[in-house]
Parts: sequence; C-alpha cells; structure tokens
Amino acid sequence: MTDCFMQDSPEEAVLREENGREKESESCPGGSKTLPSFDVLIPTYKPGEKFRALLSALEEQEYPPEKIIIVNTEERYFPKAFLEGRKVEISLHHIKREDFDHAYARNLAASFSDAEYFLSMTDDAVPADKKLTKELLTAFSWDNRIAEVYARQLCTKDSSFDEVLSRSFNYGDKVEIKGIEDVKRLGIKCFFASNVCCMYKKAVFRELQGFQSPTIFNEDMIFAARAEKAGYKVAYNPLARVYHSHHYTAVQQFRRNFDLGVSHRDFPEIFSLVPPEKEGMKMFRQNAKTLVSEGKALLLLPLFFRTGARFLGYKAGKNYPILPRIFRNAITLNPQYFEKKKENT
Repeated sequence: MTDCFMQDSPEEAVLREENGREKESESCPGGSKTLPSFDVLIPTYKPGEKFRALLSALEEQEYPPEKIIIVNTEERYFPKAFLEGRKVEISLHHIKREDFDHAYARNLAASFSDAEYFLSMTDDAVPADKKLTKELLTAFSWDNRIAEVYARQLCTKDSSFDEVLSRSFNYGDKVEIKGIEDVKRLGIKCFFASNVCCMYKKAVFRELQGFQSPTIFNEDMIFAARAEKAGYKVAYNPLARVYHSHHYTAVQQFRRNFDLGVSHRDFPEIFSLVPPEKEGMKMFRQNAKTLVSEGKALLLLPLFFRTGARFLGYKAGKNYPILPRIFRNAITLNPQYFEKKKENT
C-alpha cells in the first residue's frame, strides 16, 4: 500500500487526464508523500454480478485496499462463492432486515476498520479503471480541511434516458471543493456527496460520530452537511469514476423519493437551509432542453411523467406524519425506519 504520488492541484489533475500524461510513482520529488492505507466498506443485500465485478476491480486497483468490509443484510441471500480466491482480505458480517438502515449498516462497517481512510461503496458500483482509489486519495492533498471525496458516476448501456440526463446534471467534469460558505452559491448541491463511491477521512468521521442513525435515506448528504457546518470541506474528483446505473420505473422513483422526502422532513436543521425544489426544477428544465436540442422531443412526455412521480413521492414523504400507517409502510422502501425512529423517541 505504501507508495508515493504527486500532489497535483485540482486543476493540474484535470489537465493531467486531458493531456494523457502520467506521473511516475517510482520517483518522489519534493512535495510528494506516501499514500495512506484504506479499507472499503460495502453494505449488501441480494448482491449480484455487479458485486462480483466490484470486488475484482478493487483488487486490481493501482492502490488496492487493505481490507474489504461487507455488512450484508440477511445471510441466506449472500452468495459466498463471490468471495472465493480473493487477493484482498474480506471481513463479512451479517445483519437482519429489521436492523438495517443506511446509516447503521455503514457505521457498523466503519467500526471494523482501523485504516486512516475508508471508501464507502454500494454493491452495484464498479470502478471504471484502475485509478479510482488513487484519484480519491490524492484529492485529500488539495486542502487539509477536506473530510471526504466523492467520485463521478457514469452510466452504462442499461441506463434509462432520464438517468443519463440526471448523471450529466449531477456529475460534471470540473473539480469541486465545497464548504458551508458555498450554500448560497450552490444551494442543495453544497451538501451533495454520494456514498455510492466516497472516500472518508476516518478521524473526521469519528469526530462527527459517523452517519446519523436511524436515517431512512440521504445519510451521505446529512453527514456532508454536518461536516461542512463543522468547518470541513467536501471534494468532488471527476477523475475518480465508477459505473453505476439503474432503470427505475415511475413507481420505483416515487418510492425512492418518498424516502427522500421523509429524510428532508426529519432533518430540518439541514434541509431547511437548502430547499431542494428549486434544484429539481432546474434539472428538469436542463434535461428538457437537452432532449429538444438532441432531437428527442418525443421523450419529453415520459420525462415529465417520471419527474412528476418523483415530485409526488417527495411531497408525500415530506408529509408522511399525516399518512395512514398502512399506506406509509406500503410505499416506503424502508418500513423498519419508522419503528426504529419510534424506539429512539
């Protein structure tokens, strides 16, 4: 794991990629330092072939992890054959469905890591190349206040048209280093930091007591907001890239955005600072404009329909206390969250 790398500025890092130039890791001129060790944390539930590909890609990184820590929901669904013959140490832990929430599973995984940094990933995100971990680690040298660095998410041939548009909107080709002072400029995006693939500095994670639990959704943005309010920075490195795609139906988007709305209602100290509706309309307008400019105006109707499903789901989530319990539990993706929340009050 110990090696050396050049401390590029964010601008130099992008130029390095664009010009196709590589820094030689064998030489360590002034200003360079060794790469720290890191572990990878992956919560899983019924993992498939993408998970197998993820494990293999992590092993083949220029800077592979010391350990891969897996917190799996429901042991009977875990394909143990995926772990056979691995070159990196695997630490596997099982939990029950009723114990799962996005924050708890990741906090549990982090408790098994002794590394200076950890990379939080989902089981369906696959590194686009062998430089993912190097790019994430290198970005911490840009500013000593950076608490986390998240990667660029790329679509695949399986991605739906609206997902391709949203990826373009949320994951550009420019480096971003964000702090609480950028709230007025960036709005909700000031706190955007997806832990589909995000590297965290363990010391800051411990200082802030990890992801806030229970959390139905958005544990990554909630942590990013807390980190920024504590004086830290969040960085985005577009040269760190993963393939991550879904093909959600309108009903699935409604349910996901219901949980999104619940999280926004339950954490008003964060999301009241940055109302997300304005950013949602901005994305819809940009996506519609892109479709028209590309001669795909016929896709405007399904775009409007899917956007409407997301909006209605979000509004329902924001108003979940007035919904009948049976209806609420039928549409949420995480009914156990409400029981956990009740236990903690």
